[in-house]
Amino acid sequence: MKIALIGYGKMGRMIEKTALSRGHEIVSIIDVDNTSDFASEEYASADVAIEFTTPSTAVDNILKSFAAGVPVVCGTTGWMEHLDRIKAMCSNAEGTLFYASNYSLGVNIFMAVNRYLSKIMEGFEQYNPSIEEIHHIHKLDHPSGTAITLAESILSEISRKKTWTEDKDADGLLITHGREGEVPGIHTITWDSAEDVISLRHEAKGREGLALGAVAAAEWLVGKQGFFTMSDMLKF
Repeated sequence: MKIALIGYGKMGRMIEKTALSRGHEIVSIIDVDNTSDFASEEYASADVAIEFTTPSTAVDNILKSFAAGVPVVCGTTGWMEHLDRIKAMCSNAEGTLFYASNYSLGVNIFMAVNRYLSKIMEGFEQYNPSIEEIHHIHKLDHPSGTAITLAESILSEISRKKTWTEDKDADGLLITHGREGEVPGIHTITWDSAEDVISLRHEAKGREGLALGAVAAAEWLVGKQGFFTMSDMLKF
């Protein structure tokens, strides 16, 4: 498979290493200093692009890929206000996108457990849910895309919370964030009552799991058209 990389920081380099180890070819690498390469023959030859950049550049990268006829696996978070537009383009066969807030298999298992527990908790109103996420100091957006996905899953199952919030004084599902050193990512969901506390926690040990998941998504996406998520690939 021919892969184009968009973004060549620590994550991009890890994806490159993983892709090469699985027998794939990197035909184009685009970073901040060579965005004109979106119009190159090398980029257009890619079967799929994998995009890990910044919230301010992700949408433009996706649109340029669509224009070049290259499907995109996107792992950048913090641009969700544009998601409906991108989904509409995919529905109109103007592009193909695989989006996930987190490509780790473990995180997606964690998300499935979160959905199941949230269904149970609809019947136990004494438990108040909250989410804490901690990442490295280089992460620009907050809360993390993974925390938002977890929150939206909880909100879809319980009626006593209508929205998520970062305001401790607001009446919503509270998400707090921390930025510490080089922490790859820690997400903790807490259900607190007067009698006890139930917690779910996932801690990433590095970027390898994210890279493997992104390359696996790229392998799965080839030949498909539309908008897809990890739920489509993993079937849970």
